[in-house]
Amino acid sequence: MLQKLQGFDTPTVGNVVATYPANPLCLGICDPWRGNWYTDQSIRCIYPELGRTIGYAVTVVYSLPDPSYQRLSFMDLLEALGKSKKPSIVVIKQEFPPEILPRVGLCGGQMTAAFKAYGAVGVVTNGPSRDVDEMRPMKFQYLMSGVTSGHGDFGIRAINVSF
Repeated sequence: MLQKLQGFDTPTVGNVVATYPANPLCLGICDPWRGNWYTDQSIRCIYPELGRTIGYAVTVVYSLPDPSYQRLSFMDLLEALGKSKKPSIVVIKQEFPPEILPRVGLCGGQMTAAFKAYGAVGVVTNGPSRDVDEMRPMKFQYLMSGVTSGHGDFGIRAINVSF
């Protein structure tokens, strides 16, 4: 099924899911204008030469560290990736204050290598990442807001995976 889906581009999938609710082939599962079910121009594909990438989502929320909530770690995320169906895509919500979000180069070469070792093929995130030249040879797809050089301390707030 995933191989067949990979043959369709994102706008075509969007047409089936939401864009034309009056069409009998449209699933109509969300409002195409008011739903928050697809991306806008705030993220872009960093390695378009890799083509379409498809997989099962493993979602994670990163934010500023909170000493009163330190229940999840990067190892928990890797464990979730290890248990998820393959291939997987890490979907990261970077929940940082607006003045900090554009500076949080969350994913880099080491994180990408770990994700790849656990069966992930890409990342979708609402924030920037770093080390794009180091990650390029890994053939690991990234959709993100841009590139920045680093980050400060952060913590994981939530992890969700469907098994």
